[in-house]
Amino acid sequence: MIKSLRGMNDILDENESKRFTYFLDVAQNIARRYGFHYIETPLLEETALFKRSVGESSDIVGKEMYQFIDKGNNDVCLRPEGTAGVVRAFIQKKLDKAGGIHRFFYHGPMFRYERPQKGRLREFHQFGVESFGIESVYEDANMIMMVSDILKELGIGYRLQINSLGDNNCMPQYRDTLVSYIESIEDEICEDCKRRKSTNPIRVLDCKNEKCQSLYENAPKLLHSLCESCDNDFEKLKKILDANDISYEVDTNLVRGLDYYSKTAFEFVSDNIGSQSAIAGGGRYDRLVEFLDGRPTPAVGFAMGIERLLELIQMPQESREGYYLGAMDEEAVDTIITLTHKKRATDKAVCEYKAKNLKNHLKGADKMNAKYCCVIGTNEMSEGIIWVKDLEKKTEKTIFLKDF
Repeated sequence: MIKSLRGMNDILDENESKRFTYFLDVAQNIARRYGFHYIETPLLEETALFKRSVGESSDIVGKEMYQFIDKGNNDVCLRPEGTAGVVRAFIQKKLDKAGGIHRFFYHGPMFRYERPQKGRLREFHQFGVESFGIESVYEDANMIMMVSDILKELGIGYRLQINSLGDNNCMPQYRDTLVSYIESIEDEICEDCKRRKSTNPIRVLDCKNEKCQSLYENAPKLLHSLCESCDNDFEKLKKILDANDISYEVDTNLVRGLDYYSKTAFEFVSDNIGSQSAIAGGGRYDRLVEFLDGRPTPAVGFAMGIERLLELIQMPQESREGYYLGAMDEEAVDTIITLTHKKRATDKAVCEYKAKNLKNHLKGADKMNAKYCCVIGTNEMSEGIIWVKDLEKKTEKTIFLKDF
């Protein structure tokens, strides 16, 4: 028997698939309320796109990408994240040169070759949002409020952590200060941190090694090195969140870890999913469009890992809906098929192809959680009627076929 590859799961269980589609319905509806529209980008991209955007020093590019040479001798990979593809499409369609405001949301599978564990798969799904053309910190707050609205509607509790990563005015000086500190403790840190010191030193603050984390508690804080503009924006962000009753914690070690990120960084975490606590994260990346050869364009976005959220979702009470139609005699099956097709113009409708007795039709309607069970037998055919039972109100009646 051929089985699915390790870390690549089927979404087959009825409960899981309902949660998955419910999440997408909620997230997409809220994104549209915020003025965003859907974008679809390919699963397969040039490897260079992620090397230049995510960065060759990152674990994603260095260790986790599904990368190969295709039949046309192109170096390609399955996308490990969604932002880079959206930025590539933004530039390719010349939207950077057109100017204006462009807001997108997307969802779909991403691929990373890492050790599968609960909530972390090799093929996983993300919902993401990207906004281009707005420099204001109000758009950063807009992103945070959108994630908050999605999680609240799903019934998911969270803690919000925020930080500022500075910009080109204050980051270089901070980076030099941080490197000096790292060098003072270099004999005690892990090999990954030693490597990051020369490639992207700010990423050491995100190291998951407990010993490293304890050493970085005394590291210089970027918040203490912000220029006036970045400091003002961060203070403004906190005031906006306060005014909209969104609680937050300032985490001075929260980093997005890539050179093009600037100013706002945020992460939503849950205490109910084990060690991998992040359920959504994002920030401002004003330099990425320029990194990928586009015209400099301010941008901000976020992404949510759908699999991590599924067990946390509070599903609404499921109400009965739609019609179940069945025949008690073979002669009535064709009529049932026609009536079902007619009903589907306005409602959910499912029909049973086999003739059964009334008891079994009622069981079938109950199993699909239908609101109405509609049955025709020989007597109903001769009188041109259909028997209908309202399974919520427990009432029944007959209706002329021409009026059904």
